[in-house]
Amino acid sequence: MLDMLALLQAPLSDAGAKNYLGLLGAGIGIGLAILGAGIGLGRIGGAIADGIARQPEAAKEIANGPFIIAILLEGATIIGLVFALLFKILA
Repeated sequence: MLDMLALLQAPLSDAGAKNYLGLLGAGIGIGLAILGAGIGLGRIGGAIADGIARQPEAAKEIANGPFIIAILLEGATIIGLVFALLFKILA
């Protein structure tokens, strides 16, 4: 039993440590990309609802513009996820 504990506590080689740090960096990158996109899309949706509540007659014009911003935000999020996953694979 103590031999297994010593095996589990054995220090990692430099290559193993780099791999774990790469996985940690990729996880943090993915999390921040998703978190930023969620906050951004929530703010866009809130602004649309606020604008429509203030001027219901202009609902069509208010709702069309932010869709372009939301699409660009989703594209940036996907690019961030791809970079984080590439970092994970190459690390």
